[in-house]
Parts: sequence; C-alpha cells; structure tokens
Amino acid sequence: MPSLRRKISIFVLVIILLGGCFFYVYNKIYFSQGIASVSRTVSVEKGDNALVVGQKLSDAGVISGKYYFAYYLWSSHKLHSIVAGVYEFPRGMQIPEAMRIVTGGEVVTMRVKITFPEGWTAKDMSERLTANNLPGADFLTLEKSPSQSLRDDYPFLTELPVGATLEGYLFPDTYYFAKDVTADEIIKKMLENFSAKVITAIKSDFDGQQKSLFEIITMASVVEGEVKNDSDRKIVAGLFWNRIVGGMPLQSDATLEYALGTNKIQHSIAETKTDSPYNTYQNKGLPPGPVSNPGLASVLAVLNPQKSEFVYFLSDPKTGKTVFAKTFEEHVANKAKYGL
Repeated sequence: MPSLRRKISIFVLVIILLGGCFFYVYNKIYFSQGIASVSRTVSVEKGDNALVVGQKLSDAGVISGKYYFAYYLWSSHKLHSIVAGVYEFPRGMQIPEAMRIVTGGEVVTMRVKITFPEGWTAKDMSERLTANNLPGADFLTLEKSPSQSLRDDYPFLTELPVGATLEGYLFPDTYYFAKDVTADEIIKKMLENFSAKVITAIKSDFDGQQKSLFEIITMASVVEGEVKNDSDRKIVAGLFWNRIVGGMPLQSDATLEYALGTNKIQHSIAETKTDSPYNTYQNKGLPPGPVSNPGLASVLAVLNPQKSEFVYFLSDPKTGKTVFAKTFEEHVANKAKYGL
C-alpha cells in the first residue's frame, strides 16, 4: 500500500511539474515581452535559422528568449519560413507577433544602412551621415551641445561635466535610419544603443570602481585609439592607469591626434609640444574627455586591466602588433627596430 501511495504521489508530482513547465513556457511565448523601451531595428540575413534570429531579437530586447521563439516557430510549422530583410519591432512585443513579422516579410523600406566603426569620433560619424544624405551637420551640432533634457533622459549622462560633448557615448555599430530621420532621432538611437550594449554589460564590473563612468569612457577611448587586439587592450589599460597613479603623462598619440585633427602613425617632437588640454604629452592625467567613441571591448579592458611590468609600448606600423617594453632603453631599441 505505501508503495502504491508513493507511486501515486510521484505521478501527481510529475503532472504538476509538467503542467508548471507548460504554463511557464506558454506565458513566455504568449504574454512575456522584450525589455526594449523603444522600437528596435533588426537585420535578418539570408540563411539565418530560427535560433540565430531568436538570438538577434533577444539581444535587441524585442522578445523574451531565443529558445521560446525557435520553439514557437517549430510548433507553428514556420521554421523554414523566415524571410531575410531589415525589420522594425515596436516595444512591448510578444513572440507570436515577432514571428508574424519575420515570416511575413514585413521589411522596413526607405532605410539607410550606416556603419560607424569602433574608435570613430563624432566628426567622423557626421561626415558619413552627410555622405549618405542624412543630417550630419545638425548631428554634430547636437553632439557638441547636448541639452539638459537629453541629459535627464539618460541617467549615464547626468555626470557629464559642464561643457562636455557626447563624444564617447555614441555607440559604434550598424544602424538603419529612415531617409527623413532627424539629427535628434539619430542621437537618441545611438544613446539607447549605448545603454543597451554598454551600461547593461558593464554593470557588474563597474560596481565598486573608484572611477566615474566618464573617466572609464575617457580612458577607453584612449585605449581604443592605441591598440586593436583585445588582450593587448587590457595590458595597455593597466599600463595607462599605472602612469596616472605614478604621476607620469599618458603620452598617447590618440589624444594628440584628437587635438590636431590628424591621423598619423607617429608625431613629430614639435607636434608633441602642441598647446592643447588634449595633449597628454604635455599634460598629466586623463584628457578633458573622450577622444573617440570606443567599442565595448575597450570599455571592458579599462574596467578589468591586466597587471604587467611593462611601462612603454608601440605599434608595428606594418602589422599593427603591439610591442611592449619594461625600460626606456628597451623602448628606444624597439623604436629603432620598427623604424619609428
């Protein structure tokens, strides 16, 4: 008798668990919404399967999860009905509606695809916008003088110093803009992306830091301009922080380029004496603000720098490889070796 009761209890428990799983999945599919607070544009490429599309939609905050999306497509016999294209999804979307859009081919029309590489300045971005018949000049004007209402809309901008621009906070990425988009809409879309891609990703690393977000982004922009390899970024970030702690100038060509408006492998001695607050050959500490718009990898490198004994570094002009040195003499020898 006890054995029968045990079997019945197990059976009932299994039924309850299965029922709970069913209702949980049902809720995730039909009632749960993505976390995006604004509409999102997502590009579906030819050959993307249900999980790939689900991942893109999940990353953009459109839906609650890629596996629920893939399951719903499978259960609806729509796994092979996804249509490639660029789609716009309003906030508050549920999976059935998202599936209807991507399988119905409701692509966005009259959109301009713009890619801003990591490390570009706002000026670079404005020029690309203008070249694509978008309001680049207005974009640069708004970037240089962000309104108080704009600062209030984005909590991560509240600590911007008086007179600071939006340089550093315009997240480099691929965007799809309507042909009649305004500069204000472009700025807001990029700030929303910064919030989604950077603020969300760095939260755990940033907590407990003794530095402000403005300082982190400023240093990340310097690191972005100096090295391109992720592992090297961490070493250079640690090296630069050590220079600041030790009272040494950063001596960053990335900051000097920003001051001069140039793009050179190496600067002359005369150029390193340029009178500018952004000239870190002459001024100790961080520059007054970011000198570019860094990617997420550079921000994470600055938050998690690697300790090393290196004090100097240079980039091989032929390969871009970062060459480190522990002493000034070793650094001079490296410069001679690589023709710098």
